[in-house]
Amino acid sequence: MGIGAPTGEPVRDLDTPEEVAEMVRRFYQGVAQDDLLGPMFNDVAQVDWSEHLPKLTRFWSRALLGIEGYQGNPFRAHQLVSDRSPFTTAHFQRWLEMFHETVEEGWVGPYADRILEIAHRVAEVHHHQLVEVPQRSSAATPMVMGRTRP
Repeated sequence: MGIGAPTGEPVRDLDTPEEVAEMVRRFYQGVAQDDLLGPMFNDVAQVDWSEHLPKLTRFWSRALLGIEGYQGNPFRAHQLVSDRSPFTTAHFQRWLEMFHETVEEGWVGPYADRILEIAHRVAEVHHHQLVEVPQRSSAATPMVMGRTRP
């Protein structure tokens, strides 16, 4: 069993802000406890989860459902963290792996599929800017993360 997932087969889709909020809560609960990602969030970024989870919910609700309300610059926030402790390809691969596990264990449908696509794009862009570009003087390792859903 994975990250905060219910038992049984998923039957709901991520088609409401409430479902997105639940996905965000489950996912970041696992992230906060993860051996690789937890220290980046808890120690380096010193995330206040009571403030960060609603902001992440607004981000994903806007990205997936087109709901207004998110304000922020995700790249800048990640850049500030990476300046203190550089992100690696492994960070982005683990983030995507955990994202897939959370979504696939809790939700199914077109919105669940779409959020996985969005997550891949977000991770690829951030990986490129935070890992590959700073290493351009050396051979950067491209991020490879296969889709686990057919």
